[in-house]
Amino acid sequence: MSNKNIGSGVIGWIDYRLPIFSTLKHTLVDYPTPKNLNYWWNFGSLAGIFLLIQIITGIVLAMHYTPTVEGAFASIEHIMRDVNYGWLIRYIHMNGASFFFIVVYIHIFRGLYYGSYKSPREVLWWLGLVILLLMMATAFMGYVLPWGQMSFWGATVITNLFSAVPVVGTAVVEWLWGGFAVDNALLNRFFALHYLFPFLIVGVVVLHIIALHTHGSNNPLGIDKKGPQDSIPFHPYYTIKDLFGLSFVLTIFAFVVFFAPDYLGHPDNYIPADPLKTPAHIVPEWYFLPFYAILRAVPDKLGGVIAMISAILILFVLPWLDTSKVRSATFRPIYQKLFWLFVVDVIVLTWIGGSPAEGKFILIGRIATIYYFAHFLILMPLVGVIETTKPLPNSISESVLKKSIKGGK
Repeated sequence: MSNKNIGSGVIGWIDYRLPIFSTLKHTLVDYPTPKNLNYWWNFGSLAGIFLLIQIITGIVLAMHYTPTVEGAFASIEHIMRDVNYGWLIRYIHMNGASFFFIVVYIHIFRGLYYGSYKSPREVLWWLGLVILLLMMATAFMGYVLPWGQMSFWGATVITNLFSAVPVVGTAVVEWLWGGFAVDNALLNRFFALHYLFPFLIVGVVVLHIIALHTHGSNNPLGIDKKGPQDSIPFHPYYTIKDLFGLSFVLTIFAFVVFFAPDYLGHPDNYIPADPLKTPAHIVPEWYFLPFYAILRAVPDKLGGVIAMISAILILFVLPWLDTSKVRSATFRPIYQKLFWLFVVDVIVLTWIGGSPAEGKFILIGRIATIYYFAHFLILMPLVGVIETTKPLPNSISESVLKKSIKGGK
């Protein structure tokens, strides 16, 4: 892009030699976007905002944190009580992680509903899943840092899962621990990696945006743009829409931070870690609960680990499991119903993951786990073949104009 659009002053001089401003202008201002995007498309930018919030608050917290088993819990108390607005920074960081997962999960479910994983956006979908995996690793390591009871025992249980791997399992666990128990070495490693991973996420996000701009955004109709008449500039149309969505979400976020900061956490994590006292019910953070339920649904330890990992890896082959030629569920009546059944199934798995592994919870968890995999491996390929889809509009503009005419009557 020519720097004439940027100006002829200092910014233009810099941009001619390093076209960063023209690149940003193309990405955030001139980028041609389908004219029919709804508010479900806000969650990509919201995820970026929460990533930025996590990085900024995390850097400040790291300045006051002590990554040792003797000082970790006390340093968190110091942040909460002695650092100016330390309580606010920690509550923003702690609840920001939950909101980050909320907007990313909604972003993923939107992609599932509108077929955003289909050709030619497979790599875009993969990069999004890589971001999710990095988020999970970052969140898990961050949950260990307060060194409370749930932090310690959560780290013990999860890292011990690697011992299920035949032959090398025990060696892998000891390598992760840096010794023969969850102790200072593990805490130091998790602190270092927890600080590093958000910047890795930023790098993958950049690749995600490049992949997005290569073939353009998907849209609620799931059809490609036929020409310039089907798109509008990203700014001001979608920047305003994103800012409205951001103000709404930040209002909810502020309410949680100021009035219910511990609602999404676990009270046991306000008790210092004690290796000699096991909590009655060890549970991970809420955003891991569906996968934790799948882990516990399989009686065999190795089988449970494989099922849990497969629950995420199966999403990488989703573009080929979905055999339908139509992207959007708007025109797929059977798949639309299956999608909402899948949403209910994930909610059930979340509930089971936070419940004791006993009685009816075991049976419900196993049924929900079977359905989870059946949805991808059986139902999606089958429905794509037998489903009769609704007729697609000829273009995005045609659909938008029809809605405008109906709305004006």
